[in-house]
Amino acid sequence: MDTFAIGDQDFLLNDEPFRVLSGAIHYFRVHPDLWADRIHKARLMGLNTIETYVPWNEHVPVPGSFHTDDGLDLGRFLDLVAAEGMRAIVRPGPYICAEWDNGGLPTWLFSDPTVGVRSSEPGYLAAVSSYLEAVLAVVVPRQITHGGPVILLQIENEYGAFGKDKEYLQHLVDLSKRSGVDVPLFTCDQPFGTMIEDGSLPELHKTGTFGSRAEERLAFLRERQPTGPLMCAEFWNGWFDNWGTHHHTTGAAASAAELDALLTAGASVNIYMFHGGTNFGFTNGANDKGIYEPTITSYDYDAPLSEDGHPTAKYFAFRDVIAKHFPVPEEVPSERVPLPTSVVTVSESVHLLSAAVAASQVPGPIPPVEVTGRYRGFSLYQTSLETGGILSFSEVRDRAQFFLDGFPLGTLSRELGERTIAVPAGGRLQILLEDQGRVNYGQRIGESKGLMGPALLNGVEVLDWEIGAVDLDSLAAFREAATGLPVGGTTAGVAGPSVSFATFEADGPGDRFLRLDGWTKGNAFINGFNLGRYWSRGPQRTLYVPGPLIREGANELAILELHGSATREVSFAVGPDLGPDEK
Repeated sequence: MDTFAIGDQDFLLNDEPFRVLSGAIHYFRVHPDLWADRIHKARLMGLNTIETYVPWNEHVPVPGSFHTDDGLDLGRFLDLVAAEGMRAIVRPGPYICAEWDNGGLPTWLFSDPTVGVRSSEPGYLAAVSSYLEAVLAVVVPRQITHGGPVILLQIENEYGAFGKDKEYLQHLVDLSKRSGVDVPLFTCDQPFGTMIEDGSLPELHKTGTFGSRAEERLAFLRERQPTGPLMCAEFWNGWFDNWGTHHHTTGAAASAAELDALLTAGASVNIYMFHGGTNFGFTNGANDKGIYEPTITSYDYDAPLSEDGHPTAKYFAFRDVIAKHFPVPEEVPSERVPLPTSVVTVSESVHLLSAAVAASQVPGPIPPVEVTGRYRGFSLYQTSLETGGILSFSEVRDRAQFFLDGFPLGTLSRELGERTIAVPAGGRLQILLEDQGRVNYGQRIGESKGLMGPALLNGVEVLDWEIGAVDLDSLAAFREAATGLPVGGTTAGVAGPSVSFATFEADGPGDRFLRLDGWTKGNAFINGFNLGRYWSRGPQRTLYVPGPLIREGANELAILELHGSATREVSFAVGPDLGPDEK
């Protein structure tokens, strides 16, 4: 039986010193048919371990469930890591941050206002226990002590930046051990102030998270943990992007120099990210430190392996650094081969507001969208107005488009702090509300979405609303209602909000990059799969289409456009365009 332990200065694999050279791959951000490819390329860069978070809200979308189908098959992912001859680190949270919707915490958890999140409050502990027991049922049989790849399990995640409830941390430790975890447990926190002490327990191995000044950060960590292996559990070699900003990059040479400093100091490392992947659908998170900033669809992260799984200059720079310290495989992955471009023209469309949206009457004040039982995407508020005037809300979360009898009145944005709009007298008011991503870091985690009341028309509260979720899991209702577009050539645009359809032919599976120049804002779907959000404000200009989504013969493209397009054409580009780099 293999063993993995923490020694006085080193990790010990079967009692021999072992340096963890890990790279982060989030299985839930990568099409499952591409997992093996990404893992293999990690080994070719010289890594010996794969690290992943586990997103609670994906696996448990409603209480009492635990989904492990398709892209949520954590067991299969870990088995593929083992098949590649690599080790694994699992970080199940329950909070993961990760620029992921709500930091991975399920929205249903917050339906009870008495639940004390990330604390020893009994209701929260009961929910956490149910979730972790299900995760550990997958992980425990795959520990190294059972012949599997898992060598380390994390307790919570950067908890010192949030709180210091030691009873809560002890509960997570006790539950893990009671469930059969016998590999070392660790915590990670930023090497600043008292975060490392606040976010851990004496019995847990402490690691740091940072992307620069490696020697200084490691010295800080060593002062607080005199023995045991030094480890950077998140070596930030890139960064994420928000809508309306530039594409963040870090120089390959500078990042490689920091990695070299880490390895020269004898530290273990987990490269965050080795391969970032994609925030498919409505899974992106957001920041709010005074200004709401939703994360874009791409999670390329300027990582060594690009969003579509190809080596970058940083990949080869990191490989050269690792080769200075450890053997690396002779095989080198091939670089991207440009694909031919093509143009697709949408031919059918249906107005979103004319499609059926199952709505419920909610008496009293305007409700948050959570009353629909759906926690992502779009919701439709409706009411009848007898008088016009100024309609106001305490806050808009996150973006609302207003229509009176189908006629557009304007848009209110949380990002801009907009809360009031003029509405005419008489007619049916419809408000299309977009949840642009739940905050994943800080004290605003778990907040409600929607139009925050009171809703006041000329100072008088508007009561009794209808609200329904826009179901985009299946496009069947929109497809059935779609009709041919008016004659006018391909330069004639499409009015929004609407869902448009097109068919295109393909020789078979293969990556694509969908470019939507001339379109404004919305989501795109390939054969019913939600690729994620697009927005003309950038920086991202293409959406990654994983090759396994494409089938031989006819394929369907659907576009949810919120405002309108100047064209009916979209194109498949030769490669990704994530916008101008940081200067």
